[in-house]
Amino acid sequence: METSTSSAAASAAAPVVPLVPVVPASQERRRRMLPWLGGFGVSGLLGLAVLLFWLLAALLGPWLLSHGTAAMGTSNVFEPMSAAHWLGTDYLGRDMLALIIEGARYTIGVALLATLLASGTGTTLALLAAASGRWTDTLLSRGLDTLTAIPSKMFALIMVAGFGSSVAMLVVTAAIIYVPGAYRMARSLAVNINALDYVTVARTRGEGTLYIMLREILPNILGPMLADLGLRFVYVVLLLASLSFLGLGIQPPAADWGSLVRENIGALAMGGASVIVPALAIASLTIAVNLVIDNLPGRAARERGAR
Repeated sequence: METSTSSAAASAAAPVVPLVPVVPASQERRRRMLPWLGGFGVSGLLGLAVLLFWLLAALLGPWLLSHGTAAMGTSNVFEPMSAAHWLGTDYLGRDMLALIIEGARYTIGVALLATLLASGTGTTLALLAAASGRWTDTLLSRGLDTLTAIPSKMFALIMVAGFGSSVAMLVVTAAIIYVPGAYRMARSLAVNINALDYVTVARTRGEGTLYIMLREILPNILGPMLADLGLRFVYVVLLLASLSFLGLGIQPPAADWGSLVRENIGALAMGGASVIVPALAIASLTIAVNLVIDNLPGRAARERGAR
């Protein structure tokens, strides 16, 4: 009797460990993702949806189409929208929906490569200028200022006239044009970070320039530079579209959205969708990127804190 009483007392005195349900990793990721997506707001989510649509069209669209655009069309030229051709036909009788989807590869792909190259180069040079010292900073800043003095359209025309309008040359040209802007943005952030105490402590304990660049400065400017990357992408898209409209961009048989507007400009008087649709595609892409940038999670809170 005493044994049973003591065991009951011991069990009553023992702490009760609550059972914690095991949450699968997939559910945990979804649980973390939903608040992050909710931070975009309605307009931000709309822009994100449009941006994802065009990215998927550029990546998967050409493989989902049952016919290419290289061959001559079999329909009448400048047909209106119909069940057979949802977006009408172009000046050769080709389906405009297929052309828009295939053109997304060049419009988005070339612009994205040029933007990554420009922002990556500008950020690297800005980190080097901020971490190295006065003379390196002055040399890089004044050298890129001379490049900024040349109008972007004029520089692009000179490059295309001298080296041709291949895809590689368009990427390099757009990247060179927008390196100074990315450099100025990154340098203005990096110089302020470089003057903080923890960077001084890192130098005091003997850390090198590369360590200061990559471990002390870069993580603290990454957020603003990603936002600048989106704006830089919009600028590159508009530059390449304007070059294609002038006949100096993507060359036939390939076509981006700017060249589609130029090729079908004769249908504008008839209100043809072959001109309006590629122009709307350019507008929707640039507006979507701006909506995503303006509604990045945490940006509104940071702006309120700054005020």
